[in-house]
Amino acid sequence: MPIEPPSASDLFPPTRAEGLRRLQAFLPRAGARYAAERNHDLGLEARGNVSMLSPYLRHRLLTEAEVVRAVLARHGHAAAEKFVQEVLWRTYWKGWLELRPEAWRRYRAELARERAASAANAGRAHALAQAERGATGIEGFDDWARELVDTGYLHNHARMWFASIWIFTLRLPWTLGADFFARHLLDADPASNTLGWRWVAGLQTPGKTYAASADNIARYSGGRFRPRGLASVCEALSEPPLPRAQSLPARAPLDPATPCLLLVHGEDLDPHSLLPEGLRPRHVLIAEGVGAAGSEAPSDGRDWPWGDKARAFVHGACIDLEARLVAEGQAVTRLSNLDAASIAAIAGDVGAGAVVTAEAPIGPVADALDALESALGTRGLRLQRLRRDWDSRFWPRATRGFFAFREHIADELRALGMPGL
Repeated sequence: MPIEPPSASDLFPPTRAEGLRRLQAFLPRAGARYAAERNHDLGLEARGNVSMLSPYLRHRLLTEAEVVRAVLARHGHAAAEKFVQEVLWRTYWKGWLELRPEAWRRYRAELARERAASAANAGRAHALAQAERGATGIEGFDDWARELVDTGYLHNHARMWFASIWIFTLRLPWTLGADFFARHLLDADPASNTLGWRWVAGLQTPGKTYAASADNIARYSGGRFRPRGLASVCEALSEPPLPRAQSLPARAPLDPATPCLLLVHGEDLDPHSLLPEGLRPRHVLIAEGVGAAGSEAPSDGRDWPWGDKARAFVHGACIDLEARLVAEGQAVTRLSNLDAASIAAIAGDVGAGAVVTAEAPIGPVADALDALESALGTRGLRLQRLRRDWDSRFWPRATRGFFAFREHIADELRALGMPGL
């Protein structure tokens, strides 16, 4: 009988304690061994070559800073450079999109158009359904489609192969592929997911595509897959040039004496490392999402977290955070979404004049915070967003490609007081 794949909750228990346990277990392998083995996808039962921390980092149950600090303390920068760069890729993508929000707007608009076109074209709709179901007949691709839907995870190399085959062999719209990932990956964020697909398609680095090949797949999958019939020519997609990179908006510092509520959202679930020293909020609100939708409905940007598995992970992580805060004696209320009326009522009950929250990168949570700021303002409440030092240092560096960005990594880590540099 075929072995059932583990569920997302089995693979990724949504607690900070589990993230810390994984970090400690992976530390011995985060240096030279990681650099040598990281590109190999040997299957669900052989994931020891990668950290499996991405859902915890994506939602900041663990922060990038604490993970990098632990790895550098163990290995130093020279040995751990590849792992550190892998953590910084997610930061780079976020910074790149913050400086160029038009890329996100274009993706959302094109995705809406492609959904409508697919709904009106029976042949396209059938091909899309076959691809998402893992029923194309393409070895490897079909396996990764099923693995993604079953577990909420794919190895990074498999994501690149999958996207390349989707775009250049199946000739399906890249935006629909990015949406498929967004609805199923536990670690999908607007920047990494959207810009990763753009990179494969030849939009992110204009004219440069990622071409999946049978030989490369066979080599790095341990011979598990050697698909036939892959596209031999991967012609880059094109678009009008994006506007020049803009500057990040300034974020005002927070006075620790401010009587405030703390609003925690799923983009940043580690309030302990967010708040300035001396600040103790009068009440903590934990918002699990920004809206509601059916678990398999195409995401329209307002139903984050996308997909049932991501929602379950964020739900579990919020329950975990609530339990830890209550154990510390903190008053906590868990909300299903960013409801201004509920937030304002609690602020009135505890005498808070401001609501403090972590800055959310471009995407549906940031959009929801914009709307919340306006709604709270009409009720006499100020919403203040805090930007982490990690983001303040690295996001402005994402003005060009990653190779230019990485030239600043060591200096910025040194400025943040990291060891091993």
